[in-house]
Amino acid sequence: MALTEAEKIFLDRITSYANDAMPELEPQRTQVSVQLEKMMPVFEQIAAEENAAVEDIFIRYMDLANRAFVASEEKLKQTMAGLEDGSITRFDIR
Repeated sequence: MALTEAEKIFLDRITSYANDAMPELEPQRTQVSVQLEKMMPVFEQIAAEENAAVEDIFIRYMDLANRAFVASEEKLKQTMAGLEDGSITRFDIR
């Protein structure tokens, strides 16, 4: 299922914060607890704005991040299939 515009904005806000707060971080090599500690300010800020629990914001973020990853993987598979069957002959960079 595609993300709504509001979900994209929510996810982009957290992703942007993460990129600013942890520009050199390698997710595969950094403990999750360290990553969460660095992300906590943005989760707390959004939770306060939405009058929600920080845990709920984190869960929503993880759900949306997973859905975005699955959608990205599906798009990549479709592109690869198009390259293999010859239906895609050029790329449009957007």
